[in-house]
Amino acid sequence: MRALSDLTWPEVAELAARSVLVVPIGSTEQHGPHLPGTVDTEVAACLAERVAAARPWAVLAPAVPYGSSGEHAGFPGTLSIGRHVVEALVLELVRSAEVFAGVLLVSGHGGNAVPLSRAVAAAVAEGRAAAVWSPTGPPRDSHAGHTETSVMLAVRPEAVRLDRLERGDTRPLPEIMGVLRERGLRPVTANGVLGDPRMASAEAGHRVLTRWTADLLAEADRFHQVHIGRS
Repeated sequence: MRALSDLTWPEVAELAARSVLVVPIGSTEQHGPHLPGTVDTEVAACLAERVAAARPWAVLAPAVPYGSSGEHAGFPGTLSIGRHVVEALVLELVRSAEVFAGVLLVSGHGGNAVPLSRAVAAAVAEGRAAAVWSPTGPPRDSHAGHTETSVMLAVRPEAVRLDRLERGDTRPLPEIMGVLRERGLRPVTANGVLGDPRMASAEAGHRVLTRWTADLLAEADRFHQVHIGRS
């Protein structure tokens, strides 16, 4: 696996023109009473590492650990830089990575969707090669529920407080999205959970990671073919 953390600038110069920079984009926000605030960043980094390990033309960048998490305000430990800052940060990051053939963003936080989409659109309008991918999950299990808890049990089990698993609000995300956008999570879920993590397992987490990895690799291969494979 090739990672910027292991490369000097002359080494980057030798390989960048035919390489895709893979950048994990996460967040630092509450994930219920049982998960750490770094879940989104850790999951994004894990998936990005899998791409870099599986594809010789991929180079792993350090993860961006902050995102747009204003909806989690009121829960201690949430650190949000807002949509406008995320958009500006990512656009400048892509611009600064012009030595690479392209930049693939791997987002682990749904709240980053709008600013990342805007940043990528602006970069593409400037003639740059950029794309964003993010994992999908059940609409009744969108935050710190069965899916994310299972994935964390697969990625870093010691970080999961199994004695603090609590059911949260399990209504479909579209049903509560209006309240979330206007007032945040607090009026919807007292414990910060959207879903039910009580039956989570590492086995389920590995299955989810396998599916997400396959989807991400397919997107990475498509991106590589469009921007490098035909050059």
